[in-house]
Amino acid sequence: MDRMLRVANWGRLPYDAALAEQRRLVEDRRAGRIPDTLIWVEHDPVYTLGRRAPDEHVLFGPEQRERLGIALARTDRGGEATYHGPGQLVGYPILALGKAARQAVAYVTRLEETLLRVLSDFGLTGTRDRANRGVWIGADKIAAIGVRIAGGVTMHGFALNVRTDLHHYEGIVPCGMRDRGVTSLHRFVPAVTLAEARQATLRRFVEVFGFRLEDPALAEGTA
Repeated sequence: MDRMLRVANWGRLPYDAALAEQRRLVEDRRAGRIPDTLIWVEHDPVYTLGRRAPDEHVLFGPEQRERLGIALARTDRGGEATYHGPGQLVGYPILALGKAARQAVAYVTRLEETLLRVLSDFGLTGTRDRANRGVWIGADKIAAIGVRIAGGVTMHGFALNVRTDLHHYEGIVPCGMRDRGVTSLHRFVPAVTLAEARQATLRRFVEVFGFRLEDPALAEGTA
């Protein structure tokens, strides 16, 4: 595949606003009005619940969440409870998969491969767990993946902890697992910036999925 990829950086947005905009772009992609698109966004603090997530996996009650400034949103992605917040690199690919739309597992595997290569760029070795999708360093998850494919077009995506406040994960059962932890890239690479992680992830995403960039300057981080 050698298809065009548009990249959009939304900066920091509340989760609900980003979700509404995602849905609009999914319809645009389905209708052929836009090319395949990768969205970067950084969210205000929020716990999100996937389709299978029970409410009891949110451990902080409304008053505690309000005090901490953490919103709560139920969403239509796969997966269970997770956290988004400042210092986390969130990527939402809106891709028309064609015949590959029936191969959700293969799509998730390619997202994992992208993130594994990003970790290698920072001198780290990540792993997969087929029973618990995402990317891990040891027993700790560093990147969560939750997707939805409808009408052949993807939405939602991945979240890589770069400089994330891990204390906020104490308010949920992350990904439904009580016996495993979470981590962030800055624990291993203290000086890492979100911009560096974003650039590495774009480079690896294009590599794994076989895209060419609509704006080639993005490949060098100059746009």
